[in-house]
Order: sequence, then structure tokens, then C-alpha cells
Amino acid sequence: MKTAKALLGARIKELRKSRGLSQDQLSESIGIDPKHLSRIEVGKSYPYMETLESIANSLEVEIKDLFEFRHLEKEVATIEGICTLLKGVGDEKLRLVVKFIRTFVK
Repeated sequence: MKTAKALLGARIKELRKSRGLSQDQLSESIGIDPKHLSRIEVGKSYPYMETLESIANSLEVEIKDLFEFRHLEKEVATIEGICTLLKGVGDEKLRLVVKFIRTFVK
């Protein structure tokens, strides 16, 4: 089971990617070093409250949304979880995913 720190980091990464932001872009917008953001995303560092507020503001979510990571704990995939993963995916990658799914379910 992942720690809360690792789950928080994974959730931040998930939200960042769903908005099409790189670590450099997000870290610049919140005023922290990209290496620090990387450590947060992999669960090696826990952000200060001010940093959490900045992350939430930059990702256009409420702070509580950063802690909605139950779907990251589950091993079983759900349609909702798959949809969350696919948010922000470009058309080309989405077409590949659809082709894979069609092949897999036949």
C-alpha cells in the first residue's frame, strides 16, 4: 500500500498531466524548483501548505481535490479511473488506446 505522501504526489502528477503541463511549467507557475516538484510527485517530499495552495490554484482545483486519490490506491481498473487517465490525452494517443481496446476485447 502506498503512503499518503506517495498518493498525494501521484495525484498532483495526474492532475498536472491531465492539464498538459510539464513539471517545469507547473514548478515555474508556483515558484518552486522543478527538482522539488519531482520529489513531491514521487512521494519523497511533502509540500508546505503554501505550496499546496499554489499547486491547487495553478491546477485550478480546490486543495481537497489534491487528496482525492482513492482511485490511485485500487488495483482494479474502473471506467472512471480510465477516463481520468485519458483526460488531456491527445487525439493520436487516444486513437492508439481505442485500437488497443478494440483488439483486446475481441
